[in-house]
Amino acid sequence: MTLLPRNNSLTETPPVKSKGNQLFPVFLKLDGLHTVLVGGGKVGLEKLTAMLNNSTGAAITVISKTFLPQIEALAAGTPKLTLIEKAFADTDLDGADIVIAATNDAELNKYICQSAHDRKLLINVADKPDLCDFYLGSIVQKGDLKIGISTNGKSPTVAKRLKEVLTEAIPDEIDTTLQQMSQIRENLGGDFTHKVKELNRVTAILVGAKTPPSNNNLKLLIWGLSVAFFAVVIGLLWAREPRFQSFVENVDPLFYYFLGAGFVFAMIDGAIGMSYGVTSTTFSLSMGIPPASASMGVHLSEIMSNGIAGWMHYRMGNVNWKLFWLLLFPGIIGAATGAYLVSSLEHYAVYTKPVVSLYTLILGFVILNKAINISKKRTTAKIKRIQLLGLGGGFIDAVGGGGWGSIVLSTLIAGGRHPRFSLGTVKLSRFFIALVSSATFILMLNGKHWEAVSGLVIGSALASPIAARISNKISAKAIMFAVAVIVIAISIRSIFKFLVH
Repeated sequence: MTLLPRNNSLTETPPVKSKGNQLFPVFLKLDGLHTVLVGGGKVGLEKLTAMLNNSTGAAITVISKTFLPQIEALAAGTPKLTLIEKAFADTDLDGADIVIAATNDAELNKYICQSAHDRKLLINVADKPDLCDFYLGSIVQKGDLKIGISTNGKSPTVAKRLKEVLTEAIPDEIDTTLQQMSQIRENLGGDFTHKVKELNRVTAILVGAKTPPSNNNLKLLIWGLSVAFFAVVIGLLWAREPRFQSFVENVDPLFYYFLGAGFVFAMIDGAIGMSYGVTSTTFSLSMGIPPASASMGVHLSEIMSNGIAGWMHYRMGNVNWKLFWLLLFPGIIGAATGAYLVSSLEHYAVYTKPVVSLYTLILGFVILNKAINISKKRTTAKIKRIQLLGLGGGFIDAVGGGGWGSIVLSTLIAGGRHPRFSLGTVKLSRFFIALVSSATFILMLNGKHWEAVSGLVIGSALASPIAARISNKISAKAIMFAVAVIVIAISIRSIFKFLVH
């Protein structure tokens, strides 16, 4: 709600008009004021709904000869909303703080305006800017964040369109940020200068400043787990796997193919938030790697790449922590179960390979569909069963060597969640899920195809820091089309080869 300077009389000489919007924005606590609304028709309902949507505890008296059923329904469920069925009299404004005239009688509206000014009350007259002391602007609200939009009475339609744009652009998670900032503000000690500096540091991420977060626990956890995991794995393999020793001493040229492939696939994944698993698995199968070994290579390489990417997204403030915890533990359970199952069937690779190829074919069409619909407005309600999504996504990802991004990220975005926060959250949770999947594969499988595995690991790790930084700067549609076509073509080729043999 925006106030205008009040004239004491309608007959006064109008002030000289200044260029630009001279309105002074304020936010009123309507629950502590008495608002009188005159008019019980469609316009009155619109004004009443706007006030109650923004101030559910507003004390409002509506005066009209008749009332729409919707207004009567609102009064039945709103204790501080009073309806008085009568013709307007100027004494109805006694005790009022704010007045709104919303009748279809122009002369009556002028009379209400004059009565309000006689009492030095602020008034809004529907569709009559010249009679208004304040306007009811369009409102964008995300939790405790509220933004008022004014076009100085020139175009309510433009204000409405701007409201739609801002509602779409501002993530719902901004309210979480506000609550956390409130807690930080309450707990800050020191003098005023220190408090200002600390709040500036914390909020720097909102304007893109590259201020490192004060809490490095996540960074230490990611790097500590990664280094410890690979140290244990390499030590065990060196002691127990002659094939691994042979690979280290005599690097197979195939390693360089997978090194380049891992780098390219990680860059694609960083740009569109998905497809590393499905592209890597499709490539590995086309190079003759069995499904379980292909999935092991994908998940081992994703430990480092997703750890780095997850950390980068954390630094950029792209992680929704509530969503992260809802996805993490079900995803870990699903991933461990899927890895155990596909490892148990490694001896039947000739039969499981076409099944996995069929799965990658389906994912190719999923990516293609997402590319086609990437610019369409999301209207689906947010998905509620996040744990079930994490469980299914983790299981399918381990069985098929990929799909966490294609399934989980696509579902979250299609369900209305903000793409940037969904991408950061999925990337960080992927690190822990890849860790569990890899451990399960290593325990179940004998060491094989280290040239493929190590190539993917190193290539994707090299690409991850670059990929995370370009994730918000690349138009993803063309890349998604290309990935979808390649995955579909290679998957069909693999299935065809199985059928003809």
